[in-house]
Amino acid sequence: MTLITKESVEQAYEVLKEAVSHTPLQHDRYLSEKYQANVYLKREDLQKVRSFKLRGAYYAIKNRPQAELANGVVCASAGNHAQGVAYTCNEIKVRAVIFMPTTTPAQKISQVSFFGGDYVEIKLVGDTFDASAQAAKDYAKENQMAFIDPFDDVDIIAGQGTLALEMMNDLADKNLTADYVLAAIGGGGLISGVSTYVKSVSPDTKVIGVEPTGAPSMQAAFATGHPVRLPRIDKFVDGAAVQEVGQHTFEIAKLFVDRLISVDEGLVCSTILDLYSKQAIVAEPAGALSVAALELLKDEIKGKTVICVISGGNNDINRMAEIEERALMYQGLINYFVVNFPQRPGALKEFVTEVLGPNDDITLFEYTKKVNRGTGPVVLGVLSKQKEDVPGLLVRIEQFDPNFLKLSEHPTLHTLLV
Repeated sequence: MTLITKESVEQAYEVLKEAVSHTPLQHDRYLSEKYQANVYLKREDLQKVRSFKLRGAYYAIKNRPQAELANGVVCASAGNHAQGVAYTCNEIKVRAVIFMPTTTPAQKISQVSFFGGDYVEIKLVGDTFDASAQAAKDYAKENQMAFIDPFDDVDIIAGQGTLALEMMNDLADKNLTADYVLAAIGGGGLISGVSTYVKSVSPDTKVIGVEPTGAPSMQAAFATGHPVRLPRIDKFVDGAAVQEVGQHTFEIAKLFVDRLISVDEGLVCSTILDLYSKQAIVAEPAGALSVAALELLKDEIKGKTVICVISGGNNDINRMAEIEERALMYQGLINYFVVNFPQRPGALKEFVTEVLGPNDDITLFEYTKKVNRGTGPVVLGVLSKQKEDVPGLLVRIEQFDPNFLKLSEHPTLHTLLV
């Protein structure tokens, strides 16, 4: 039995149409030419709180009886749901206590405070979303406050689905139909709402859910037949780094999502930089997932009409150095090594002249341990101009030190040393 319907989304739209922005569906010339497809972007990064999360939060809170809201509301969020709740509570003058993981980017914390004003109290608890969510649920129960789930709630799902109503209507106004719709998956609220509406009005459209490689929680649920808690996740794509999807979202996704794919975090970083430099779009990691997935689908989408949901634009500028680093590593342009250097004058000069290529540059050089012996280990970072230069570099490094380590093959050491 379907948990929400096309009519559920339409009802949510009537409530939300005066409260949220009708974000544009933009044809993207650069991506269309790059992938030889007809690519449109649903720009939820231009929403009032710079993400789609306002839709579900506003609708879920407005649908609660006034008696339930008397003591205020509680939510847990890595950032965007929190901003939606904060904005809503400030608008309708309801108190909110918002739990966020301690790892949440500072930019998102400050935005929650800005949107919520005097009506919001922020509590930083737990290293992951799931730990923060448990603390929030306990707090809501103890204080008899309404808990606003970030994704596993039928009103949240219906609210998120309103962006699909907008984009499908806007596409129809252009006399087009979508062959593919791509949207990110964290807990599953977005893909559930989007897939429900898209399949109701365009059954032949393929709906593809996109997860980060480091947090494939919906894929794990599909594989086991029910939501399952991942033992560990990579928290880099913070808006989609959820250890366990919701029961409702899983059931809806099983009905309406045609395929799930995962995208490497390095490709996400490359996409963020590409969106910024080529189209002046500021996308957060989760917001770039759908566009990053085009690279994995490039052979099958040629000549097709594709909609990518840019789900959010709350990117912390302080993360850009890490984003650039991850992108270069994914592209194979920057590599880190542990190399034993002879402890004698001229060793570094010899390495630079005989090992580095003409387009290679040292970005890191650090002795890890200086001892009174013939050689000493050095942590070395080398940036190459093109990927084709790397194989020759590796051959020359091996000639210099047959026992060198390439740190990308030793993740623990990489984390420790770099």
